[in-house]
This record gives sequence, C-alpha cells and structure tokens, in this order.
Amino acid sequence: MANLKEIRGRIASVTSTRQITSAMKMVAAAKLRKAQSFAAQIVPYKNKMQEILSLLDETLKENTDNVFIQKRETKTVLVVAVSSNKGLCGGFNGNIFKQCAALRDNNPGLDIQYYAIGKKISEQLSKGGFKVYKSRNEAVDKVEYGVCAEIVQEITDLFLEKKFDCIKLVYNEFVNPAVQNVSETDFLPLNFKAEKSKFKSDYIFEPDKETIITSLIPQWLKTVLFSALAESFAGEQGARMTAMNKATENATELIKDLNLQYNKVRQASITNEIIEIVSGANAH
Repeated sequence: MANLKEIRGRIASVTSTRQITSAMKMVAAAKLRKAQSFAAQIVPYKNKMQEILSLLDETLKENTDNVFIQKRETKTVLVVAVSSNKGLCGGFNGNIFKQCAALRDNNPGLDIQYYAIGKKISEQLSKGGFKVYKSRNEAVDKVEYGVCAEIVQEITDLFLEKKFDCIKLVYNEFVNPAVQNVSETDFLPLNFKAEKSKFKSDYIFEPDKETIITSLIPQWLKTVLFSALAESFAGEQGARMTAMNKATENATELIKDLNLQYNKVRQASITNEIIEIVSGANAH
C-alpha cells in the first residue's frame, strides 16, 4: 500500500491536472460560442446558392461541355481531409482518419491521395503510409476566406487538369457541442438535384443561364469548403469542451478516491502507533 507521502503527491498532481482541464474547458467554451455563430452565418448564403444552382440543374445537364459536371472513369481520387492542429478533443481527429482509411480500404483499385488540412490528420496519414499530396495546417486555427479560396483554386485546377478524376471532402459536421458527424461529400464533379416542386415558375434569367452558372460554380466551391472549415472549427471546440469537462469530472472523482485512501492509510498509521504505545506501556 502507498504511504502518506506518495498519496499526497498524487492528490497534488491530479489537482493540478484538474485545474488545467477546467481552464481548457472554459477556453473551448468561449471559442465555441464565436465559432458556432460564425458557422451559422454562412448557412443562409450557402443554402440560397445551392437553391439557385438546383434551379439551374437542367441547364447544367444540358451543357455537357461544362467541365465541372463531366464525369470520368474514376481512377484517381483526391480526398480533402479536414482535422484540427491540436489534440485533447476526444475522437474528433480519429474519426476523420477512420473515414480516410475506410475510403482506401473499400476502394483497392483506385489511386487515392490526400490533401490534409490540419496537423493531426497530416501526421496520422503520414504514419499510416497513406499518400499525402499536400498539407495545409494554417487554414484550421483561423478560418479565413482568402486562404480557403486559394485552396479551392488549387484543387479545382488539379481536377480541370485531369490529375484527379474525383475530389471528395471529409470533415466533421457540427451538430451540437457534444456531437460531430463525419461528413463525406463529393466536391467535384458537381451533382445537383433539381427540386422541381419548389420551382414551378418559368424564370427569365439576366444574364443567360450559362453565364450565371460559369460565375456561380467557383463561388459555390469556395463556399462549400469555407463552410466545412467553419463547421469543423466549431466542432473541434465542442469536442474539446466535452472532453475537458469529462476529464475534469474524472479528476474530481479520482481526488475523492485518493482522499479516502489517504484517510484510511492515515487512520491505520495512527492505530498502529497507538498499539505500539500501549504494547510498550504493558511491557513495563
């Protein structure tokens, strides 16, 4: 059994750890409020743009020369995987890696490479022997539209140059602070489904549909990635807040157990001392 000094040391150590996890929980909670609000502001714009492109879906299908919708025989795939730069956020990053691994394992005949956005997924993919095309870690901690637009331009060029036949996006979709769902979406080529029940009117477009589509598609792709990065960042803060809250609760329970153990050892020590004193007195 541990002595009193060892138990006191463990109590002090766990107490110190609890202070750190509690502080990290509060920091994550503060960041979450801002990140959640930021991600929510993008949603109406994204939804309206998707609505417009859905309306123009038939025009997209008719224009078979549009390189953004042309489907090719899939041989090469680029997976844009979004994680965080830091850990201590539960299974947030591990779930992204599992999805990336599943894509490779379920498609053995494809040449799959990964565009890693975030330090954690970049490290995990490299250690796992996956083909990492490129890593961009600076886009995660501070979600900026300019950086996002630069990344989209780069991966769009790769698709248009036919270096990759398909581009997929894997990220954590924010649901609430305790829940983040891994989302796997087709980034390119585009595939919109017209919601015919919503659009019954015969609209007059100015300029023409082709011009609108040509200008909207690059903007749409940037919006999709921008929204994904914003949701991922909000999800990271929620996951970290939940993980640190659980760690703080576990530390509190451990401190209670250690205090109980300390009191038992201390009582046993006092009892032994009394027995020794009484035994010594009786011997005289």
